[in-house]
Amino acid sequence: MTAATHPPRTSAIRAALTVVVGLALAGALVGALWAWLAPPVKGVVALTRAGDKIKAHIGMEADNWFTSAFLMVGLLSVLAVIAAVAVWQWKTHRGPVLAAALAAGSLLAAASAAGIGALVAHLRYGAVDIAGAPVSEQQRVHYITEAPSVFFGHSPLQIAVSLLVPAAVAATVYLLAAVACPRDDLGAWPPVEYPGSPTGRIGTAVSVPAAAPAPPSP
Repeated sequence: MTAATHPPRTSAIRAALTVVVGLALAGALVGALWAWLAPPVKGVVALTRAGDKIKAHIGMEADNWFTSAFLMVGLLSVLAVIAAVAVWQWKTHRGPVLAAALAAGSLLAAASAAGIGALVAHLRYGAVDIAGAPVSEQQRVHYITEAPSVFFGHSPLQIAVSLLVPAAVAATVYLLAAVACPRDDLGAWPPVEYPGSPTGRIGTAVSVPAAAPAPPSP
């Protein structure tokens, strides 16, 4: 692999900002796509004999909570892999600055995808009003459709893990590309040449002087 032959046209800071902003916008598109693909959760609001209103899911519909959250993580992981490969192609800026920008951008992409996805899903399916459900003694069951879930749960740890997974995937892919690169400078600018670097020669003829004859023994 050869090193970059020309200096970059943009500064390292501008390159990092480009990666972060680009991933944030891509995350918003992923959130909109998720809201269109994620399956909703169908259920009922029922009136009990005691007069209380309860919510229940129909059949295996409760599994869609996991399916929708896993779909979000999967889409963001795919985005992270594509982003890592694309950022690696920015040869002149390869290094820790773009690696950090890639991880931060992937985290921001996950946050924007979750926010946009939840907003679009809420606008599409609305909120479930259990207290205002039209159930009565004559009709004790009211069918509802709930918006899919962005996260696997509502605890801070579950939300943090869901947001950090894409950043970890992007950083891992970029790290693997860096490890596989034969150059210590990753081919970035400015190139670094080492004295012990390969010269491309197949062989070198070296003339060795003949050994001096040993003195005669007394």
